[in-house]
Amino acid sequence: MSENFQVDLQGIVDLLSNHLYSSPRVYLRELLQNAVDAITARQAKDPQAPRRIDVRTADDVLSISDTGIGLGPDEVRELLATIGRSSKRDEIGFARTEFLGQFGIGLLSAFMVADEIEVVTQPAGGPATRWIGTADGRYLIAETADRSEVGTTVTLKARRGAEQWYKQATVVELIRLFGALLPIEIRVDGEQVTDGKAPWEGAGLADLVGYAQDKLGFTPFDVIHLNNPAAGLTGVAFVLPFAANPAERATHRVYLKRMLLAENVEGLLPDWAFFVRAVIDTSELRPTASREALFDDGNLEATRDALGAQLRGWLVRLGSTDPAKLDKFLGIHQLGVKALALHDDEMLRLVHRWLRFETNHGRMTTAELQERTGEIRYVATIEEFRQLAAVAAAQQITVVNGGYTYDSELLERLPDVVPGLVTTRFDPTELSTSFDSLDPDTELQLRPFVQLAQDALDPVGCEVVVRAFEPASLPALYLVDRSAQFASELRATKDRADALWSEVLGALDTHDDSRPQLVLNHRSPLVRRMASLNDRELAQLAVEGLYGHALMLGYHPISPADSALVNRSFLGLLDQAVPTQEDPTR
Repeated sequence: MSENFQVDLQGIVDLLSNHLYSSPRVYLRELLQNAVDAITARQAKDPQAPRRIDVRTADDVLSISDTGIGLGPDEVRELLATIGRSSKRDEIGFARTEFLGQFGIGLLSAFMVADEIEVVTQPAGGPATRWIGTADGRYLIAETADRSEVGTTVTLKARRGAEQWYKQATVVELIRLFGALLPIEIRVDGEQVTDGKAPWEGAGLADLVGYAQDKLGFTPFDVIHLNNPAAGLTGVAFVLPFAANPAERATHRVYLKRMLLAENVEGLLPDWAFFVRAVIDTSELRPTASREALFDDGNLEATRDALGAQLRGWLVRLGSTDPAKLDKFLGIHQLGVKALALHDDEMLRLVHRWLRFETNHGRMTTAELQERTGEIRYVATIEEFRQLAAVAAAQQITVVNGGYTYDSELLERLPDVVPGLVTTRFDPTELSTSFDSLDPDTELQLRPFVQLAQDALDPVGCEVVVRAFEPASLPALYLVDRSAQFASELRATKDRADALWSEVLGALDTHDDSRPQLVLNHRSPLVRRMASLNDRELAQLAVEGLYGHALMLGYHPISPADSALVNRSFLGLLDQAVPTQEDPTR
């Protein structure tokens, strides 16, 4: 035998307050929503009907009256006394897209702050009906003579501990928050509290700037108007005057059919548009059940793309009409624009001249780099840049640090969209070709020392060469090309891996014989003194010490073999520096 479900109203109220809604404050939004829907329904039948909502406050009582369509006794039973029933709502017309409510749980949300809800409603040409429901699930319905005009009055009696939600100041604040844009006269205790105007409707730039200052807390760099008829969307995007964190998702103020959905909606704009904060109203995008976020469907995705195109159009116009302002904008939001340019050829063509990169000669734009060197040379990591920056600068070689977010990828893409622009990745071993070679006599004299140094560094797989370069204060430089670095890392990983992965990695090993180089600087007085030492052990310790110094100066990883060699050098040099003294007790 089948039986009907028994509904625990208290359990439903707990579900709403603790799991669906973020705060009890939404009770007033839901009451406003029901009143607006009722007024909209009456307007469809009688365009001359009044559009008014009156709110009355007391210590523990709140009432909200509307001039809406009103409900008859049967409709009250269908909509208020049967949880989840939608058929009658559809017949009346409340499920159409021009209405705010979609989920039929608005009135239930009032039980988050009330123990008792009274509804007195009067339809055109019918009797007035009183419905009283309590939080324990009981209700009564009866005809009444307490109302004589078409519309509905909802009265709440506060539950214990919820009295703060009934205070006049709180009610006014919530109505201005949720209903500021509603094109309906809303009064609280006889005083009108909203004007129904959206900030972008007929407002000048000064008004929009003032709105951003008052509501969002900043003076915008610029204001961009947004419009997407397919989503019934209008609004504005305020460009932030400060750099935003791209790792944090931007949030926006979204109104749905002029009612505030939420102040922190994510996903409205593309991820790269974190440099703006939008305020919009939409009639077609779907809300989630809690009406505090947008449902991420194909309509939202299309809207996101359309609004992204409008933001991109603003940047394009800025580049053609006000390059100085664009340059200033890029100074603030470089990272966001780089993210956009990485995937958008048109944007990259527009802004590439103003993109700034760190170099070993200071920060420079793409245009300055192209004019200075003709060919833009870059390294892919910050560590690589640290290793080479000072030495390359001394050789008058300009190197770009491509280690920051998006920089390497952008530098690789630039030649594809900018005719005549050449970018290449700089190989550290190229530096040695710019160093001065020694004359034959000097090379002959240094041959024994070079052989000694080579013997010292063979255990760590490093080749020793002697060149002359600037600055003379740098005695040695450790250089490793990319193929040698890859081979070294592959072999180190192979040694640590289990048998299966070791065999797989062994198949990838190309047995590249290239080795890193320790380039000793013959212009360094220290290197020349080392080369003239007669004590072979001391000279070897000094070479090992220079090797360790070059590794650390270039931010290179130090292997266990390197560490053992450096420790041996350090202790050996200390032993040489501290003389042995006779024990006075002997």
